[in-house]
Amino acid sequence: MHTVEDRLPIIAGITKEGNKTAALEAKDAADAGAKGALVYPSHGWLRFGFQPGAPQTRYRAIWEESGLEEILFQYPDNTKASYDLDTQLEIAAQPGVNHTKNGVRNMRRWYTEIPALRAAHPDLQVLSCHDEYLLPTMFDVDGLLVGYGNIAPELLVELIAAGKAQDYAAAHAIHERLLPATKNVYHRGSHMEGTVALKWGLVNRGILDHATVREPLLPLGPGADAEIAAAFAEAGLGKVAVPA
Repeated sequence: MHTVEDRLPIIAGITKEGNKTAALEAKDAADAGAKGALVYPSHGWLRFGFQPGAPQTRYRAIWEESGLEEILFQYPDNTKASYDLDTQLEIAAQPGVNHTKNGVRNMRRWYTEIPALRAAHPDLQVLSCHDEYLLPTMFDVDGLLVGYGNIAPELLVELIAAGKAQDYAAAHAIHERLLPATKNVYHRGSHMEGTVALKWGLVNRGILDHATVREPLLPLGPGADAEIAAAFAEAGLGKVAVPA
């Protein structure tokens, strides 16, 4: 992290299960030069849910130990680690929580909860992480925190600008241009397959020279690399120059 000095803010993903270990993980990241913490839920909550008030203690412990700016991470609605509105509002009110990365993937909740968060916390920066369908969320956000940014940052910057300008025609045109890549990377059987496809996208743009993955991720089926390459060509996403 020190290698980028202050040229880029580094956001560390904080994933440890317990509050104490998560806080120490965040402290290590801060000592290494990180500026912010994307706070994952304790992963036991994915299966069993969380006790009321428990997520708030996690954010508090990480802030008090590390001093990192925190991003409230809203998991998909179909998991038991997706926070109800009251929990989100209480976390957003805590010291150090200045952003929320929302991936609820339930537009009924999005259209209810994002306005409520905005009303209660006008300075909270709202970021979408709906890689597979960004367009519906683009008009309500301050920015994006998406894996998609690795493969098409130029067009996503334009998409954010169109959303902030409330220019639906421009945003829809970018969405349509990206759609071949979106389908081939993110409209797959699972989001984990999308992670592997994302690496093929990086190969196609000249950022990686191979798409090797570590188990338990598995390679995509035969021909996927050619399909992804064709989709990127259709979207006009060619090679980029990578500084040495």
